[in-house]
Amino acid sequence: MIQIKSDSEVALMREAGLVVGRTLETLRAAAAPGVTTRELDEIAESSIRAAGAVPSFKGYQPHPAVPPFPGSICASVNDEIVHGIPGPRALRDGDVVSIDCGAVLDGWHGDAATTIAVGDVPDEVRELMRVTEESMWRGVAAAQLGKRVSDIGHAVETYVRSQGGFGIVEEYGGHGIGTEMHQEPHVLNYGRPGRGPKLAKGLVLAVEPMLTLGGRHTRELDDHWTVSTTDGSVAAHFEHTFAVTADGPWVLTALDGGRARLSELGVAVAG
Repeated sequence: MIQIKSDSEVALMREAGLVVGRTLETLRAAAAPGVTTRELDEIAESSIRAAGAVPSFKGYQPHPAVPPFPGSICASVNDEIVHGIPGPRALRDGDVVSIDCGAVLDGWHGDAATTIAVGDVPDEVRELMRVTEESMWRGVAAAQLGKRVSDIGHAVETYVRSQGGFGIVEEYGGHGIGTEMHQEPHVLNYGRPGRGPKLAKGLVLAVEPMLTLGGRHTRELDDHWTVSTTDGSVAAHFEHTFAVTADGPWVLTALDGGRARLSELGVAVAG
């Protein structure tokens, strides 16, 4: 079922979102050549718990056939798209690492992701990162009261297609979020506009485009979690959690509430 939040509940989700946003800022500063993804995971867990929250991902098990996720973050490097398990892999100059982070505070979830360039990366990879992040903001900007869920994915896809031949991953996307990390509705990163549930005040969604430099097809590794590109191309992943309000979207996991980026797109920002 779709969960609609009251103003006070959205305010509580903002606090969880800030925990995630501040943790990702710490991780951006920490990601450097020689640092392992396990070390990033330890930094994230310390940051989340110091804020009085609990990592959403640690121990998460979608169904009994899948082992519980062992990390506090997902750390996906280069051709890994999402759900990478932190471990002994050391980052190298030229890598990109996508970090997905979630936290639960007072029963409410926050969820966001960013892709970080480690050292000097090729221009085409930086462009991939730029387009992925910008497409996320275009999706958030489209989330206006009374519009439909598919308007978000349509905005993401329209922008990506205007920028070149990037692969849009179709198997994974955004979602509702609240007292559970994953709720209805599912938010695609592509599709026709004007479809799906209406965007009502108090609906909170996570929007998360995942793009590749090659094809859109994916494969799951033997660890039952890590998803990579089938053609070995580099991937990028960005995500924010936002609330639909009468005054525009309020980006709960952005430290400024999304004001800077959405203002550039001419969109009113709540919060």
